Amino acid sequence: MTTIDLNADLGEGYGRWTLGDDDAMLAAVTSANVACGFHAGDPLTMTAVVDAAHRRGVAVGAHVSYRDLAGFGRRFVDASEAELVGDVVYQIGALNGVAASVGATVRYVKPHGALYSVIAGDDERGRRHAHAVVEAVTRVDPGLVLVGLAGSPLLTRATEAGLSTIAEAFADRAYTPDGRLVPRTNPGAVLHDPAEIVDRVLRLVETGRIRAVDGTDLELRAESVCVHGDTPGAVAIASGLRTALEAAGVDVRSFVAVPRQVAATESAVPPAAHTAALPLPLQPSADSAAGSPS
Repeated sequence: MTTIDLNADLGEGYGRWTLGDDDAMLAAVTSANVACGFHAGDPLTMTAVVDAAHRRGVAVGAHVSYRDLAGFGRRFVDASEAELVGDVVYQIGALNGVAASVGATVRYVKPHGALYSVIAGDDERGRRHAHAVVEAVTRVDPGLVLVGLAGSPLLTRATEAGLSTIAEAFADRAYTPDGRLVPRTNPGAVLHDPAEIVDRVLRLVETGRIRAVDGTDLELRAESVCVHGDTPGAVAIASGLRTALEAAGVDVRSFVAVPRQVAATESAVPPAAHTAALPLPLQPSADSAAGSPS
């Protein structure tokens, strides 16, 4: 039986500002990429999402970013390798602490936004920042899985460094002919038609092929598929996709074994004051999102 993981970027609110319906998305996905405070995510939001994921048996991963709260992590930050290593270690450490507080465990790391796009490339800055991310993950816990763009050199570099990796595809993003994501600033970069998304993912899972924007087919071997939680109709798209995959005989489950530790009706934390009076980050400008997958 074919197996695939469905993941979503969650916990991307901040104080009174909410983004997407995390609880509803957790009912559809099998892995939750939790924002760690550098592009979004305050401590209460992080705790609530990790606790809810843990109760549902959904794998928890650190969604690490450039230090860019004002730009939602969608802008390149020319950090030194040492700075980026420190920033990634810090974010994983923060989520590790949150997870421990509710009896959960962080199982993997998935970079966000501009960082994800940059380290998927093979130019000088991509190689430099990929090395920093791999180094940071290795320092914290070499048992953590690193999630990256399917077909990207990042996965090879991480494997050579001794890390386990997961190749990821995107359900709701368009691809260039060379296997990169179409920048968000381009028309048609984000897909919204649920039927089209389901058809694309089913074809990808069954044949290992996905159509690029120029109509050509890409060979893409993916072990996890991302469904963004902040796009219009995200919950319906994610739920419909999971239903369609299971109806096609696909085993939808996380790439790591995650036993459900707490009954789904219980919570390890009191009702969170997610509307705590924290300052709101600035909204990212439209021109800051180029090339960003999230």
